[in-house]
Amino acid sequence: MDWKLEVVIVPVTDVDRAKEFYADKLGFPVDTDHRAGDDFRVVQVTPPGSGCSIVFGKGVGAGTPGSVKGNHLVVADIEAAAAHLDANGVRHSGIQHFENGGMAPGPDPQGQDYASFIYFDDPDGNTWAVQHVKNR
Repeated sequence: MDWKLEVVIVPVTDVDRAKEFYADKLGFPVDTDHRAGDDFRVVQVTPPGSGCSIVFGKGVGAGTPGSVKGNHLVVADIEAAAAHLDANGVRHSGIQHFENGGMAPGPDPQGQDYASFIYFDDPDGNTWAVQHVKNR
């Protein structure tokens, strides 16, 4: 039996600001932006190539804005991902890799999969990691 993660709910304070960040700055297509009265709105975006979407809105989930920490987005080219974030004004950690038990600047010198990362926050402080995985 397959168990597929298809939605991650991210609590936000301002739905329009979150939509601008995820759709316009990160470039994640908007699958839906649905309202049902004044107390319910759901926005779903899906990172290109992903089988899992990100959902945020009003009346969606019960988390505290900024409480989602450490979800990973996986890319085949960490340097292209950093350039994309830079071009769209998304503040981030820069590319980092593990070395001697800690993080060091720059991509993994051997270019290994699962070894290079970028970290960034959305406007509410929900944190994301971008991880380099070229070969699965």
